[in-house]
Amino acid sequence: MNWMKYLKVLAAVTGIVVMTGCATQAPKFDYTAYKESRPRSILVLPPVNNTPEVQASYSVLSHATRPLAEAGYYVMPVTLVAEAFKENGMTQPTDMHATSVDKLRQIFGADAALYVTINKYGTVYQVVNSATVVTAQAKLVDLKTGKLLWSGSASASSEEGQNQQQGGLVGLLITAVVKQVMASAFDQSHQIAGVATTRLMSAGMGNGLLYGPRSPNYGKD
Repeated sequence: MNWMKYLKVLAAVTGIVVMTGCATQAPKFDYTAYKESRPRSILVLPPVNNTPEVQASYSVLSHATRPLAEAGYYVMPVTLVAEAFKENGMTQPTDMHATSVDKLRQIFGADAALYVTINKYGTVYQVVNSATVVTAQAKLVDLKTGKLLWSGSASASSEEGQNQQQGGLVGLLITAVVKQVMASAFDQSHQIAGVATTRLMSAGMGNGLLYGPRSPNYGKD
């Protein structure tokens, strides 16, 4: 065996693996504008729903307050926000998202607004499997200046942490039938939406939101 040739090939493969690993790492978010703004209160707009599931928007919205409050922010009550929009003739999240930042600040008095878009919500059925998946993205905008402070995305699935199924094809088919029956009888989407929303709106995570002024970790991130 030509050991020099072997070592060259090994070095080349190692280099490709290293480069691939680096390429999959998300670039670090620039928090300069965020740290300059340091919002204390957040207005969460009803999410835009890009899925066929009509309940997706308010399912995600119902989970939004807790992680933001735990991150140290005052969150405008989401039900009152939705009602205020209705009183102003807006019932569709797309219209709410199109409202100018000056108007939002005038009506609600918040420091920043969180715009959320839902891209996946519900159960996907396959031949021998099914999974409930929720994916959302968000951006935080300063209502005084209109500057983008932060943006991110998160996803959650009912298949997370599941072990490889045993028992061959028959076992897979039985498991698939059981999962489809359970998905039809119980709406897992709302629960999975809670996981995805918490991941999206929690502070202290990689490229996530910064801690707010009500948190003991404020200014440490």
